[in-house]
Amino acid sequence: MTTGINYGSLMHQAMRGLIRTVLEDVERDGLPGDHHFFITFDTAHPDVEIADWLSDRYPGEMTVVMQHWFDNLDVGEDGFAVTLNFGDAPERLYIPFDAILTFVDPSVEFGLRFESMEGEVADDGALVPAPRPVREAKDRPKARETEVPASGRKDADVVSLDTFRK
Repeated sequence: MTTGINYGSLMHQAMRGLIRTVLEDVERDGLPGDHHFFITFDTAHPDVEIADWLSDRYPGEMTVVMQHWFDNLDVGEDGFAVTLNFGDAPERLYIPFDAILTFVDPSVEFGLRFESMEGEVADDGALVPAPRPVREAKDRPKARETEVPASGRKDADVVSLDTFRK
């Protein structure tokens, strides 16, 4: 017998369904306009599939950007697979929806957070503010190196969302 309605769990399911629907649309039609995604996920989740060197480099969580270069997006019921370019080395990743910690589309100031981060208390499925516009390079700490390969396609970026927090 159920003692109550678990709204937190229902919200998680609904918001992960929203992400699945968005990614299915991108799989079918590509990214529209200026839309792009910062997706932070738990690299230790048992169903995450990433290269060993990535899990060694990012043992807790990793943020990937789907914007300029991604390939073979395949969205399933429980997660999605995508090929991203890391320093001219394409890598296939599988990310279960349950492993996603944050999903942000800065082009429309939309963001979701699914778990508390670094001791912060967050309600399940709490809305989070999208990152603010990037400050001028001279005003911000160096967060990452980005190279544009000769092909003109930009490599996938792994960034920390802390870069965008005040």
